[in-house]
Amino acid sequence: MSSGNDSILDAFLYETNTLLEQLDSLVLAAEQQDSFSQDDINTIFRIMHTIKGSSAMMEYNSLMTIAHRAEDLFSIIRDKTMDVVPENLRPELFDLLFQAIDFFRGELEHIENEQPLTENIDILLGKINRLIDEIRTGGQPADAAAPAAPAAPSNSSAPAGFPYGLQIFFDEGCGMENLRAYMLLNTIHEFCSDSDMTYEPQGVESDPATADQIAESGFMLHFRTQADRDNAIQAVTGSGVVRTYQAIDETAPAPQPEQAAPAPSAPAPAPEAAAAPQQPAAVSEPAAAPKKAAPAPQKTAAPTTHHKESLISVNLNKLDALAAVVGEIVITESMVTASPDLKGLKLDAFTKSARQLRKLTDELQDVSMSLRMVPVSGTFQKMNRIVRDMCKKLGKQAHLTLIGEETEVDKTIVDSIGDPIMHIVRNSMDHGIEESPEARVAAGKDPVGEIVLSARHTGSEVIIEIKDDGQGVNYDAVLNKAIRNGLAQPDVEYSHKDILNFLMAPGFSTNTEVTEFSGRGVGMDVVKKNVEEVGGTVSITSEPGQGMTTTLKIPLTMAIMDGMEVSVGGSIFTIPIHNIRQSFKITPEDLIQDASGGELFRCMGSFYPVIRMRDLYHMNSGCTDIQDGILIWLDAGDLSYCLFVDNLLGEQKVVVKPLPAYLNRFNIKASGIAGCTILGDGNISIILDVANLYSAAR
Repeated sequence: MSSGNDSILDAFLYETNTLLEQLDSLVLAAEQQDSFSQDDINTIFRIMHTIKGSSAMMEYNSLMTIAHRAEDLFSIIRDKTMDVVPENLRPELFDLLFQAIDFFRGELEHIENEQPLTENIDILLGKINRLIDEIRTGGQPADAAAPAAPAAPSNSSAPAGFPYGLQIFFDEGCGMENLRAYMLLNTIHEFCSDSDMTYEPQGVESDPATADQIAESGFMLHFRTQADRDNAIQAVTGSGVVRTYQAIDETAPAPQPEQAAPAPSAPAPAPEAAAAPQQPAAVSEPAAAPKKAAPAPQKTAAPTTHHKESLISVNLNKLDALAAVVGEIVITESMVTASPDLKGLKLDAFTKSARQLRKLTDELQDVSMSLRMVPVSGTFQKMNRIVRDMCKKLGKQAHLTLIGEETEVDKTIVDSIGDPIMHIVRNSMDHGIEESPEARVAAGKDPVGEIVLSARHTGSEVIIEIKDDGQGVNYDAVLNKAIRNGLAQPDVEYSHKDILNFLMAPGFSTNTEVTEFSGRGVGMDVVKKNVEEVGGTVSITSEPGQGMTTTLKIPLTMAIMDGMEVSVGGSIFTIPIHNIRQSFKITPEDLIQDASGGELFRCMGSFYPVIRMRDLYHMNSGCTDIQDGILIWLDAGDLSYCLFVDNLLGEQKVVVKPLPAYLNRFNIKASGIAGCTILGDGNISIILDVANLYSAAR
């Protein structure tokens, strides 16, 4: 596929995904009110209209057909207001829209993965048709509309009430005549509603067989009024693929065909493409739609329309490249200012310029990092849909409360934490929230459960908490399951913290049967793995009968971080600043031995294991006497321990560099090594993974 087509496809995917996110939030909010406002109805109509047109342009027939019928549905509601939908049909309307959203998202996923689109859409199409019929009959059950049979040839008599005909022939050999007819209909629908016109053959949007019929007999339109037909003629003359057309009145002899106005031979894009929302900056804008004789109905703008001139979408790969260049600048600047050639020289002008360069470099780092920062609101809002669907399927009552949606995190990290948060929210709904409102009332709680999803900054990291007020963890059940799985010993006493850690073991599940949401042993272990891959940690707390809280600690960015440089022998290591609590100079009397011979340091009434870097990595040099070195107290999630090193060299902002791929076969990450950075003098410093470092030492 050419780069031009790739750009068009990227624009289509970006636009449609954006519209679906907007639609999902809109329908969720409307369901709470059990009604759509007139603005909501106009917005949904516009969204379906846009998806229909852009899908037709991309020749994605399944998306086009569903969007077309959904547009027809909201055309009825738009013309007659929400009052036309009986109370008993409103839950079905909301459910149907959610099904349509899921269908669109599934099809987009197929497109992204280069998989074939769904061909059989009869079930969803039938549901939409049936709902349209029931709304038209005032809520009475009606059979789903059957696909219309091909209409009679275009020279047949006009339908009753539609005396003004217009027969259209497209350029010979242009191909896809049915889609061209459908796109022409979209143009005419801008000023003429479905009730004021009809056409044949029917089914042009979904039946490719109609292309041959249109090529042979033309595409026939019938209008109630001559004014509508005259406006349609002006729209037809603006199309680039219409060869001839002729106006046919039911009571008048058929006139001679007229030649369509000259137009470029290339097919014009769907009108919706010209009205598409903001698209990635790298994508060329589609050609403008042909001018209409009558002005199109004013459409309600999306909530973010007023930002479109101040926002720009940039490919993430370009931001990655920018971050890499900035990182190299930071390293080069450090190498220049710390050059050994400058030792002993008093260069006032150079020193002043170096300070200014450092200031500008720091500002450049901040700006490049801020470009990658996005709010977590997009990920958080998606959880509303998870809670809503599970409430319906599990028969539970719960609502989701969002706090700190404006908190910003690196785009790569936001993409990585979506699945972990989804798993935790599903666990809270499935395992946490009680089965019935009566059970909650009996426990002295509000009959409606609550799940709180919050985010906040703490300097160099963001804390995300998922808290529910459900029944909490059954410690005995978890421990018994852990014993049966061989994760725990029956004769060992485990703390609540140890028992909660079993929940994050691979394949662990307390469900006795597999359901749609749980029981397959895939969940919290996936959460732990995904969060650790972006340098974060997971911890769980729970109080029986009161609920459970899962806390994710995530770094704001993985590209540049604040680190503490330490030395062991001739080697230099970097420890993330946010993992350091305190450092000590101690004596041998401050250490005690545990039963296995390990060293412990007592601080603030608690004992913490001591890990000696020299012993851990079997180094030939470095301090061995405890009073000669420095003890650093580290935290990583639930872990807390002390690391013994030779010296603290100072704090420094470092650029994180991944280790070469071939080192992965040595399981470097499990050894407590997260990556490396290049120091100002050109030496390499190993960046320590505080959580895995402790595991490697055990």
